[in-house]
Amino acid sequence: MVKNIIKKVEKNLKKSIKEALVITLNQENIELEQIPEIKVEVPREKEHGDYATNIAMVMAKHFKRAPRQIAELISGNIDSDLIKKVSVAGPGFINFELENDWLYETIDLIDEYKDKYGEIDVGKNQKVLIEFVSANPTGPLHVGHSRGAVVGDMTANIMETAGYDVDREYYFNDAGNQINILAESTLIRYKQLFNIQEELPENSYHGEYLINIAQELKEKWGKELLDKSKEEQLEVCRDFAFKKLKNKIEKDLNYFGIKFDNWFYESTLHDGDIENVIDILKEKDYIYEKNDALWFKSTEYGDDKDRVIVKSDGSLTYLAADIAYHLDKIERGYDKLINVWGADHHGYIDRVKASIQALGYPEDMLEIIIVQIVTLIRGGEKVTMSKRAGEFVTMRDVIDEVGRDAARYFYIMRSSDSHFDFNLELAKEESSNNPVYYIQYAHARIHSILENAGNLDIEDANLNLLDKEEEIELIKWMAHYPEVIKDSAQNRQPHILANYAYDLANAFHVFYNKCQVITEDEQLSKARLKLVVSLQQVLQNLFSVLGIEAPEHM
Repeated sequence: MVKNIIKKVEKNLKKSIKEALVITLNQENIELEQIPEIKVEVPREKEHGDYATNIAMVMAKHFKRAPRQIAELISGNIDSDLIKKVSVAGPGFINFELENDWLYETIDLIDEYKDKYGEIDVGKNQKVLIEFVSANPTGPLHVGHSRGAVVGDMTANIMETAGYDVDREYYFNDAGNQINILAESTLIRYKQLFNIQEELPENSYHGEYLINIAQELKEKWGKELLDKSKEEQLEVCRDFAFKKLKNKIEKDLNYFGIKFDNWFYESTLHDGDIENVIDILKEKDYIYEKNDALWFKSTEYGDDKDRVIVKSDGSLTYLAADIAYHLDKIERGYDKLINVWGADHHGYIDRVKASIQALGYPEDMLEIIIVQIVTLIRGGEKVTMSKRAGEFVTMRDVIDEVGRDAARYFYIMRSSDSHFDFNLELAKEESSNNPVYYIQYAHARIHSILENAGNLDIEDANLNLLDKEEEIELIKWMAHYPEVIKDSAQNRQPHILANYAYDLANAFHVFYNKCQVITEDEQLSKARLKLVVSLQQVLQNLFSVLGIEAPEHM
């Protein structure tokens, strides 16, 4: 949806500001061949008006005056039927309070576009690959993977709504040492089922899930596997355990409402892709030999030290496969690569970005979203987990306890780069204290209003009757939805949309408590009913992007 009220308002405001700026420049006898781009934004505080610009601060060096003085000069020359009030605030911001007509147009726009309202085209013709989760297939997805899963999925949803062509990808590390450890651990668990006393080494996988996999292995093979060579036993265990865990991962993600377009396997890179990318880097003189190992000159692109890609024993490091993998992504035709990584991968960023540049591509082609850890809180106490001992809370455990909607929303309530305490009891609470309950309750309330409205025809509703502060504030929040999608998509920050959902629901609850929808005044009832019907549509569109249900009853 290219056309929207936000763009129309911004265009008119920019035009008015530019005209006022030209008048002011002429009055001050200042010649300027080119006026800079004029930015108009929604202020964080509603008392600062509907929109604001910092153009006075941008122009300060040309006027050689304090920005606030310049702002007062410019604001005095602004004239537009769209603007009700112009004021200057802080060091020189120019704030605008608009007439209400544009808000009423928003309601008509929502009615016109319905489930397409909010869709924009800032990402048009940009093909993006978002790789996320990508946990080693050596155990079930745990709570540590859950937040990254939702952040990746939500980022993809938001960017698609903003017009980007997005693919979601999961990268399976199915060729590293961790798979060998998985095979060994599975074999030992299998043997233990036949009373063969063999202890798991400390670096093995100790989770109970492997006992279940070993039991399934026993049901399929019986004792036959015991008669095979150790090499054959490990091969069977490796393949069997990997497939079982891969299927478990896929099912759990689907259970969480997360689906992928591509499943990529590291093993496919070992058929020549890794050797090929090493040869490319050698030709570009980014590889050198030292202590019988091959090193990548990552320091030439900002890394703190060069990195080994082939060890002295001939084995490959993880970086070798990762460089080949990212080249494969680029060669598939993507314009932007986005990786969602856990906090433990923070030190890995510079070396991968260095490899992108060494291969001849711009650094900003790859973006990394770091997702900080989640701490589960129950009864005011931290839920302890030990991954080494196999004692951890799985992703499915959390979903089963609090519900899919609450889990999805809570994981994106805060910026992904900040630590998050997940209060399990709050997520289950059916009260306004629980943000996701509060948000969904707004939709259920609207459904109840519509059930009691009868057959009131709202097509000819007079929206000019919506002049109460609570009504105007609610429409403003609805009007900002496309802009919030844009902001959240361009900054890759799903929490912006999550916070908007809460603010929108709060505006409705305030309106609901102050303004009776169905009244004895039929014309006012029609106008307010049309307002809540429009809000219902916005909420449904918003919930679709968030990946949560729009309940009719609660």
